Amino acid sequence: MQHESEPGKVLAVANLAEYFRDALQGALAHQHIAVEDQTEQYVVNMLTVFARAERLYEGVPAGSKMPPLFNLFANAVEARTAVERERALQRLGDISLFIAGFFAHGFARRLVDIDYHIAMGGRAYGTLAGALARGPRRVLSTVYGELAAKFQPLVDALGEISDAARTYTQADVLRLYEIWLRTGSARDRGLLSQLGVAATPVALHAH
Repeated sequence: MQHESEPGKVLAVANLAEYFRDALQGALAHQHIAVEDQTEQYVVNMLTVFARAERLYEGVPAGSKMPPLFNLFANAVEARTAVERERALQRLGDISLFIAGFFAHGFARRLVDIDYHIAMGGRAYGTLAGALARGPRRVLSTVYGELAAKFQPLVDALGEISDAARTYTQADVLRLYEIWLRTGSARDRGLLSQLGVAATPVALHAH
């Protein structure tokens, strides 16, 4: 199946899961990131589900542009049962990964930036891995554990998928530099180098 398209054209995809699988495998290989087959399948399933906007914005307050992580975290803390807590943590991890990977450039001028999503998502997956480690779902625990341990590299892989047809403006380059400062992303450093920008660490000052 052909996935290539001209810039600005709508990409026609007959099988969304197949498209995301091919795109994710390509991004992981390009960035030398190794994950288990079950973890790769988990991410493909997540991308396929969230490609439907109603699933991504399920339960989001009216007027919100993105699912607020604080609300998702509160749902996990206030859950009445273990099952409800696991579902809330899973959604927190999934949404953090999806948004950090696909919408990093949209965080500019917001109070909550990409590093917050990375921290929250990794912690949610790690908590899930610990909760399921001794039960009948140990395989799923291993998946969550790998998602937690490789959260930043997976964000980079999803970012590569998102940026496949992106043309960088000067403002985008500045934002890319800020993201690299916040996350230390190897992918973003490589992009900066390709764009002719030397990635030199400086202190980020709070305003």
